[in-house]
Amino acid sequence: MKPTQWKHIVISRTDNLGDVVLSLPVAGYLKKLFPHIKISFVGKSYTRPIIEACSHVDEFIDRDELLVSKKISGEAILFLYPDKAIAKIAAHNHIKLRIGTANRWHHWWYANKRIFFSRKKSDLHEAQLNFKLLEGLGIYHIPTLQELPSYYGVVAKPHDFSTFFSAGKKHIILHPKSKGSAREWPIMQYEKLALALVAKGCEVFVTGTASEGDLIKQQAPNLFAHEYIHDVTGAFDLQTLISFIYQADALVACSTGPLHIAAALGKVAIGLYPSRKPIHPGRWAALGEGVSILTFDKNCRGCEANGCSCIEAIAVNSVLQALKGMGNVDW
Repeated sequence: MKPTQWKHIVISRTDNLGDVVLSLPVAGYLKKLFPHIKISFVGKSYTRPIIEACSHVDEFIDRDELLVSKKISGEAILFLYPDKAIAKIAAHNHIKLRIGTANRWHHWWYANKRIFFSRKKSDLHEAQLNFKLLEGLGIYHIPTLQELPSYYGVVAKPHDFSTFFSAGKKHIILHPKSKGSAREWPIMQYEKLALALVAKGCEVFVTGTASEGDLIKQQAPNLFAHEYIHDVTGAFDLQTLISFIYQADALVACSTGPLHIAAALGKVAIGLYPSRKPIHPGRWAALGEGVSILTFDKNCRGCEANGCSCIEAIAVNSVLQALKGMGNVDW
């Protein structure tokens, strides 16, 4: 089938929030090439709000519901994340072109177009690696890191946060935890940062799940004693969090979903990363015009070993300077 004849392409990315955000530029690029094509996106229910916030996606398909119905349509499906169960369903529904990486054995059963590449051994960013699967559609362009943010298409829904935000202040979100998916900056560093921001006239909001909030309060029992440091952990569903991030002035976090959401929304986002491969910013940095990535030492020899914790050595003043450098605050 010629590219101009494609009417419906399915993207499947059924893993975590940050990875899903980094997959959205694929939808944007396809829409740029073929404006009238329908794009469906298979994802987990908890990632639904960010997928539906992408203006390039026409239909969200819930993975759990798909496992029950076992019905899916489209001319082609891209398995940006290997998912044996979804691949099997796509094959049984006779989707004509089923594209997956060649290094997963189930793709030799259920995919009929297999692309040979290794994410682990590649020097490309995760968002660029997603574009490797487009080779199955005859598309070989890999966007630059500077080009990729233009394909996000993420739009936050309107929401009134007037009861949260104090007038005349900059509103900074700190997202200290990652559900164990990333190396984390110590909570005591976040506490020092929050106090420094308040001293400079900012208002601070700490986000995360309710259970993460409990852990934060155990680790930093005095963090929320200040009038302008607010605990909003567990307060928002994902859709509301997206809007909250959009209306705030900046966000600071390690390599987490909210950091990537802030980047996709074009917000000032300060990402705190270790240097060690494969969790280094070269692979997982948030991408956006407002993004600043901090590491303690880009050439840290200790990061060649799994036990390196140089992310802990990132200075609070470095984060403050990064925020100032983005032109979003003035001190």
